[in-house]
Amino acid sequence: MSQDSPVAAPTPPASLPPDPASTLDETQAEDLLHGICFKNGPPRLLGAELEWLVVDAERPGLPLSAERLCEAHAAARALTLDSEVTVEPGGQLELSSAPAASLGGCVDSLRGDLTAVRAALLSRGMLLRGLGQDPRHPQRRLLASPRYEAMEAYFDRTGPAGRSMMRGSASVQVCVDAGTEEPGLFGHGRRWRLAHLLGAVLVAAFANSPGGQGPYAGWRCSRQGNWADIDGRRALAPPLDAPPRSGWVRTALDTEVMCVRSSGDGPWSMPRGLTFRGWLRGGPPGLRPPTAEDLDYHLSTLFPPVRPRGHLELRMIDAQPGDDGWLVPVAVVHALFDDPEAAETAYRVAKGLADSYGTAPAPRNPLWRSAARHGLADPELRSAAATCFRAAAEALPRLGADAHVRDTVAAFAERYVLRGRCPADEPPERWLGGPTGPEARR
Repeated sequence: MSQDSPVAAPTPPASLPPDPASTLDETQAEDLLHGICFKNGPPRLLGAELEWLVVDAERPGLPLSAERLCEAHAAARALTLDSEVTVEPGGQLELSSAPAASLGGCVDSLRGDLTAVRAALLSRGMLLRGLGQDPRHPQRRLLASPRYEAMEAYFDRTGPAGRSMMRGSASVQVCVDAGTEEPGLFGHGRRWRLAHLLGAVLVAAFANSPGGQGPYAGWRCSRQGNWADIDGRRALAPPLDAPPRSGWVRTALDTEVMCVRSSGDGPWSMPRGLTFRGWLRGGPPGLRPPTAEDLDYHLSTLFPPVRPRGHLELRMIDAQPGDDGWLVPVAVVHALFDDPEAAETAYRVAKGLADSYGTAPAPRNPLWRSAARHGLADPELRSAAATCFRAAAEALPRLGADAHVRDTVAAFAERYVLRGRCPADEPPERWLGGPTGPEARR
């Protein structure tokens, strides 16, 4: 949910005023969105945003106090890192890589930063844990900024899923370049569709947020259940039958505004039912006109499974267990998007699977829900994942991946994919490195 850390900074069209405080009309907003959402150029950059739960080294099943979480965050921010350090509402720690020109550059940078952060936290009796949804209760919101006050109040209108997502979820977000204007394997349209078609396979293969109780009991990826339930449109994929730019522009402008920021210290207003397009057309009486900065902020409150930010941000992958588990989805996504042979295989397999499940948008599409519920116990998803992992394994040497990356991906495939399993199928005591819930207090 970080607002920052793009793979490549988008550039607004020169015809629009550069001042972010400038007011917009509808045409200007459409032109601005059209220009920034898909940066044009051949794929060359890769990035990742890694979210982690912070736990006590000796009693990982117990929630940490706000004071200790703040101590962990301060320790990480005091380090000199390549990555940007940010904090999620429940105290989850996020490292966002700098754009890298190779898989090796991305992995080496993040591994070095994680080594430093882990050492700093361990000296204070804390650890990082990769799990898609925090099983510790109660969960509370650590951050009290106007953004998160407004976000939580907005999500509370539709139930508890928003709070659960904000306070306890963690992911591996992989960022790849959007591609070129020209049609073909690396064109915007093809890569945009591949990201959505492949999404359910990635959800199933990397499911690591087992649901222990409540509406997602028994699910392998309860985090995806939360995303599907937080909002009528905010977390849904746009229609894929439209060109990527125009489809995203329409979706962004026709989604409800989460809040209108105040220029002072007071609470932000939350007009019900006001889309950004409606705001551009005047909005309710007394509401100030929107600015380019408001549009940029509005985009940061949209959470579809694939978010165009100049690059494509794949948001459907759970945080992964182990010190190097995160590099598996980074390497696999890179291979399936940026190696021509692997990309062709992935597109063919994912499209064949998705075509039989209809056109409902992700993550509410039946295929995505099966991926979240069953992981790779679903035989069709297991078969698709096995084919994609084989294609990725063959591509990684061509992409210059070192032996450690290749071996880590192969070990994950052997442990999980080829056996129809996912990380959520591990025994509960492995989730945080110790018991959780009431058992942790015994």
